[in-house]
Amino acid sequence: MTTMAQGSAKRSDVRARQFDTPCTITVEQSSDHFHAHVELADDVEMEPGDKVCVHGDPISIPFGSREVFERTATVTRAGPVARTLTRLAAYFDFAELYEVSFNAGRIK
Repeated sequence: MTTMAQGSAKRSDVRARQFDTPCTITVEQSSDHFHAHVELADDVEMEPGDKVCVHGDPISIPFGSREVFERTATVTRAGPVARTLTRLAAYFDFAELYEVSFNAGRIK
């Protein structure tokens, strides 16, 4: 059983495998913007391979509005192998963005 003091200490340990933290969710749905941003409390830094699961009911807002929600999120830290594989996969995904091809003539 985890007490509140242990939970707080766990949150501050960057190497902890999994911990809960408060978060703020900003959702906007309009003709100019369509996004949802999650900000974790306590300046938690995410690293490659880490996962975030936000708890609570699904969010649905009417068109043309912007709303802010307070929730709890569970952060799961990636292990060294998963972190390395994520960095490697990201490198090759990024390489797709600047793929260049040449053709011998005019495109018909």
